[in-house]
Amino acid sequence: MKDLTAIRHILNDIYGVKAGNLAFEKIAALIERFPVKKGPGEGYFSEEDVFLITYGDTLNKKGELPLKTLYQFAVSQFENVFSTIHILPFYPFSSDDGFSVVDFFAVNPELGDWKDIRRLGSEFQLMFDLVLNHVSAKSLWFQNYLKEKTTYKELAIEVDPSIDLSMVTRPRSLPLLTRFKKTSDEVVHVWTTFSSDQVDLNYKSVHVLEKMIEALLFYVEQGATSIRLDAIAYLWKEIGTTCIHLKQAHQLVQLFRKILDVVAPDVLLISETNVPHHENMSYFGDGRNEAQMIYNFTLPPLLFHSFVREDSTVLSEWAKCLRVNSPHNTLFNFTASHDGIGVRPLEGILPRSEIDRLIDIVKENGGSVSYKRNPDGSQSPYELNITYVDALLNPESKIDLWHIPKFLASQAIQFVLPGVPASYIHSVLGSRNWKMGLRQTQRARTINREKLQVNELLSQLKDPETFRSRIFYSYIKMIKTRKRQSAFHPNADFEILEIDPKAFVIARYAKDQIIYAVTNISSKRIVVSLSGAKAPLWMKDLITGISFRTDALKLNPYQFLWLSTVDR
Repeated sequence: MKDLTAIRHILNDIYGVKAGNLAFEKIAALIERFPVKKGPGEGYFSEEDVFLITYGDTLNKKGELPLKTLYQFAVSQFENVFSTIHILPFYPFSSDDGFSVVDFFAVNPELGDWKDIRRLGSEFQLMFDLVLNHVSAKSLWFQNYLKEKTTYKELAIEVDPSIDLSMVTRPRSLPLLTRFKKTSDEVVHVWTTFSSDQVDLNYKSVHVLEKMIEALLFYVEQGATSIRLDAIAYLWKEIGTTCIHLKQAHQLVQLFRKILDVVAPDVLLISETNVPHHENMSYFGDGRNEAQMIYNFTLPPLLFHSFVREDSTVLSEWAKCLRVNSPHNTLFNFTASHDGIGVRPLEGILPRSEIDRLIDIVKENGGSVSYKRNPDGSQSPYELNITYVDALLNPESKIDLWHIPKFLASQAIQFVLPGVPASYIHSVLGSRNWKMGLRQTQRARTINREKLQVNELLSQLKDPETFRSRIFYSYIKMIKTRKRQSAFHPNADFEILEIDPKAFVIARYAKDQIIYAVTNISSKRIVVSLSGAKAPLWMKDLITGISFRTDALKLNPYQFLWLSTVDR
């Protein structure tokens, strides 16, 4: 009853006592419908936690639904590699590769059905997206709004277009409001943060809140062990404010957490907020009341910058702040995702000139840049659209002999940082820029969302000389090695060792193991000494099994070592 009381308190604080009590009655009724799942055991996190991020139709086979193809590939290639598979929105949709949801309670029939989802869930843990900021303009919900059906009248946020909205934080350069005509012929302008096909939901409506909580609980019922809260920072709108990170947005995260604490305490919430680091960290709340994990959005662009500069100074300084205040929280570390490389998280860390340099390299390597609109009407870079593999290509070299080692070194750093690592499937598979897809859609993000034929992919992986094969098997070995090491527990203690700007060095500490992870981020051969870190004179590299003298570590360009006296 304590948690239900907390739920009522949050609702009353957001909506007032009368509307809050009404919302509580509806939510309590929803909770009663769902069986309680097991509670947390010894903790949420483990060194064996590694997430795979993929679309439901990244892998395809003629005559077969993609979710079946994904299942077969995952079982054959990823068993004992990835603990959790994040299937990006697999619901019926109208645009944005799934993020403009038509029906939150259905599986896109072109992918498969709920049986396919649950089958995958029998072999791996699963992360689902709760796309809770907006709904497709083609959805039945929004059509009911246009028809002014009773319970849908407050679905969308209507705004007079003459009102000054310049304070609103904009993640896109598209118009904030979109014009629609209701069946009564009334013309309205509704809030559309991300596109004209993605209508923002009005969380001031108790009915909207009830429907989205129903979706949350339904996903748990279908086997979700993690829920990604998409675009959560924009959830609550108040004209005259920035409409990002408002108190009510945090309170709604707290509400979702309290509901899951009652129904399914093992299910994790992961907040997706592509913003500067200190803003991002706020979604941990007090350590127990908001998200258990947050996307570490600063890592991808800052790691990219470090390899471009061949200098770990800024990365090392920033990495010192990766401590969390609670064992119930950790970071969700990634370098690539279905989106591009966000650059907003670099605000306050790098000067604009350094960001411009990254933009130039991305363009030279075949990528592009997306922009956002600022309150003064100007535009600034928001996202670099390129595969992470090709972002690390040396644009000054026609044949980059260090391309693969350089990319693998970047991934090695991701795997040694505190937090849970997550790998985008195209990084694991060594995918290059999908130029054909970009020409077909004319959408910048398509370059990083290639649709692969699984038989052709398997053929490439079997050939040890192919680009994909050389990345894939090294990548898998790295993950398998990592999963065995207690010092790589997400919340194991760490120390950043600033020994040489051309190397990123971190020590990870567990009761039974210490690991010194040393990565040469430069194109030069370097010598690094761990004597000052009081490392044993001889330590074994966990990846290769070779022993090294730690007072004079000779590293080739982009070589990385995971050194320990204990090999688990």
